Amino acid sequence: MRSYQLYLIEDEFASHYFGRERMFYQLFLEYSQARGDLKSIISKQVDFVTRPIPALRIHQLLHQQLSKAQGFYVDNGTYVYDNKSNKGSATLRVHERWLELDSLGKVDTETIFFEILRKCESSFLAIDLASSKYGWLKPIKEQKYV
Repeated sequence: MRSYQLYLIEDEFASHYFGRERMFYQLFLEYSQARGDLKSIISKQVDFVTRPIPALRIHQLLHQQLSKAQGFYVDNGTYVYDNKSNKGSATLRVHERWLELDSLGKVDTETIFFEILRKCESSFLAIDLASSKYGWLKPIKEQKYV
């Protein structure tokens, strides 16, 4: 199973740390492992570099885009996409400061959620702590000055 945490990074930090996403990964990894006072300190850092999730807009977009998709349903606030053709499934839970996406089967199972979310906001960072993978849902284009 693949598990992703998706954070909405403040635009200022997203553009400044473009190409150095590993620093965000390291911050969220330390946050997941910290305890006590250290957890409190790192929590403030995480809150500083992230934005709250626009839950209403995400709920509306998910319903609008997936309501007619076969295998899609909502179960007690969790969005579920069950793809019978590739024997995969993905679930998405919306929290105040992050999204939680779990998937089984082929990698393209979770991409249905990724594609919708990248239309919503430009600075979503997906992190899979278990496999040390991370990246932008919508890569930031560097500005080139002539």
